[in-house]
Amino acid sequence: MTATKTPRIAATTSATRPDQPCALARRQFLRTSSRFLGLGAGVAVFGPAALAASAASAASAASGASTAPAAPAVVTSGRPGAPDGIQLGDPSDDGLVVWARAGQPSRMIVEYATTADFRNALRISGPLASTETDLTARTQLTGLLPGQSYHVRVAFENPAQRRGQGAWMTGSFRTRALTADKPVRFVWSGDTVGQGWGINPDLGGMRIYEAMRQRNPDFFIHSGDTIYADSPIQAEQRAEDGRIWRNVVTEEVSKVAETLREFRGRHRYNMMDVNVRRFASEVPQIWQWDDHEVTNNWSDAKDLSADARYTEKDVRLLVARGSRAFLENAPMRWHRQGLAERVHRKIAYGPLLDVFVLDMRSYRGPNGYNRETSESAATAFLGNAQLDWLMAELTASQATWKVIAADMPIGLGVPDGKDAQGRARWEAIANGNGPALGRELETARLLSRIRQAGLKNVVWVTADVHYCAAHHYAPERAQYKDFDPFWEFVAGPLNAGSFGPNALDDTFGPRVVYQKAPTAQNMSPFAGFQFFGEVNIDPASRAMTVDLRDLNGVSQFQQVLPVQA
Repeated sequence: MTATKTPRIAATTSATRPDQPCALARRQFLRTSSRFLGLGAGVAVFGPAALAASAASAASAASGASTAPAAPAVVTSGRPGAPDGIQLGDPSDDGLVVWARAGQPSRMIVEYATTADFRNALRISGPLASTETDLTARTQLTGLLPGQSYHVRVAFENPAQRRGQGAWMTGSFRTRALTADKPVRFVWSGDTVGQGWGINPDLGGMRIYEAMRQRNPDFFIHSGDTIYADSPIQAEQRAEDGRIWRNVVTEEVSKVAETLREFRGRHRYNMMDVNVRRFASEVPQIWQWDDHEVTNNWSDAKDLSADARYTEKDVRLLVARGSRAFLENAPMRWHRQGLAERVHRKIAYGPLLDVFVLDMRSYRGPNGYNRETSESAATAFLGNAQLDWLMAELTASQATWKVIAADMPIGLGVPDGKDAQGRARWEAIANGNGPALGRELETARLLSRIRQAGLKNVVWVTADVHYCAAHHYAPERAQYKDFDPFWEFVAGPLNAGSFGPNALDDTFGPRVVYQKAPTAQNMSPFAGFQFFGEVNIDPASRAMTVDLRDLNGVSQFQQVLPVQA
């Protein structure tokens, strides 16, 4: 989010506990519909031995393998298809999630094997895909062999119909290694289909997804703004230099999302892109969210009264609908979390890497002047419960590198218009130069606890501001000095308007080591200012190399981080 990327609408304040999500967000929905999401239902646990044991029964099914990755299934003779292909998600030390959407109410069938012909495949009868979850379903694969390549395929079947199984949708992935002798590579970015720049067939669709797939990463972190529910997509839009950008358009994306159908339609739209489908079938994803999954800069008290685009003015209702659509479409292992709706989580990826996924949206106080001198509900950003969870997980981590995946940067100012007194209102942590104030107080507490715990090799990756940058934070340059130096890398957008650069706040002593931003605000993907980040961890030296890459996968900047003992 930048100050100019979309119209800024005023937000009012409300008293909420800093460790609780917005009042009508995800919790109530999940309590009533978890049985439909497959949260604990239809999730099977099978070890490697089960692959061999199931060989005989799976052999006949293996002959139906398809070689076309993540292409839309053809529904024939009334059999259920999978129009959006498959998604893989949350790869960790105990497996990963397989997600798909059916074309009609039906049961999810999953097979996986170590060979492309699916010989000796394990077959899982998964949960029902029903209209309660927009026909989405997910199954968790567990007990997988470490450091192994797998092939997976999904079909849906109508139990009431003889020969009622639809066509197979295929994918592949590799599991993380148990030992530190294998390299690790992942990519990250954010901001998909923003500012009206949608799927453009003239450009070949969302080509950056293919550029990321060709890097052959172990996994991908989507740093938030997985959709832009508040950015209508029209058939044509004028780009820089008078060029015309042509979009694929559906009814649901032609206006701001207000109904559950429209929020769901936003997620369905992204899966219409062939690059996205192929990428999703081969690269496990780790999703987090930010604001545009609901509406720009939302909080529980956001005021939409002056926004004529919305007939539904109750932001709590929009949060409930947007959250539900996000949960249905994110390839996440919801049944594993202590709180079913929780977005923040740890992804353990072998001895070289742990990823700590943050939620900077659900537990924040309302956007405001952000200059308070003491912490309160108004200054919460992560919230106490999430901050304590993060510190406990960081302290317990035995991995060499600890990557904190944040959906917003620390030191970049992200304005959000003016408050009722005409003062600057802030959307993120930063609030202008000076000592730690407002939300910065919570961040200062976190950074001090990381230093006091003696934690090393902590790196932050993020997106949100629609350009790429490398920031180094150091106490000798800072107003607040009780922390150890660290790096923050910014990538994005994936397919959205380009903005920036934003102003740096000197509270934590950031220095711009590199940045690349457009020459004008809201430049289209035609201009090429679309970026993703790539991290490589070398098993021999244990050094981390970070690249910031462009739309075509070409490195624009590289930073090597030696391991700290």
